[in-house]
Amino acid sequence: MSERSSTWLIRNRGVALAAATVTLLVASVSASPKNKKTVLLPDFVWQAKSVAVVILPGSPEPADDPLANHKAQENVERAFLKWGRFRVEQEPSVADLVIGVKKGTGKVANPTIGHGPMDSPPGTVEATDDTIRVGVKGRGTDDTKPAPGVEVGAADDTIEVFQSGSNAPVWRYIAKDSLKAPGVIAVGKFREAVEEAEEAAKQRQQSKQAGKTTTP
Repeated sequence: MSERSSTWLIRNRGVALAAATVTLLVASVSASPKNKKTVLLPDFVWQAKSVAVVILPGSPEPADDPLANHKAQENVERAFLKWGRFRVEQEPSVADLVIGVKKGTGKVANPTIGHGPMDSPPGTVEATDDTIRVGVKGRGTDDTKPAPGVEVGAADDTIEVFQSGSNAPVWRYIAKDSLKAPGVIAVGKFREAVEEAEEAAKQRQQSKQAGKTTTP
């Protein structure tokens, strides 16, 4: 597990314990290919200026692809850089939104490694058009040996959006290969949700202004 994800997990210990409750709480803001109902995001999401992408706590690595979650994390970071709306931070504590990702296995049950080799280069610089991200990625410090296991029910990719400091996701998307490059469909779906919420907010503001001008 990467240092970023480990730090985020320590600061958000309630995520794993409250998983069942959270699922119920965010049912109305979950998105999926089968769910066509539009649910607007809270204003703080579209007003946010920065994001940090982490691997969701407790995400094991598929035995046949030990870097699957790390690759998904990088795919999502690049997709956000390409979008250009948010500044991409390396440290979740300084970001407005935390984007949690988990790579699906494509199978109902799949052999996993509980502690994957998540090391990354000590420094990174990435540029997309006029957007530049400079950051430092620390190497994992946990020397625990990889533990084999089996994960059940994680066939599809998952992305969840959190307000920084919160354990409850405000938006979730689960679909097959939705974190796969180059399309990274999950980020595209989030972009649609953000733009819909922003447009709705603008329309509400215009309606309020129109109401004030017509009041005698």
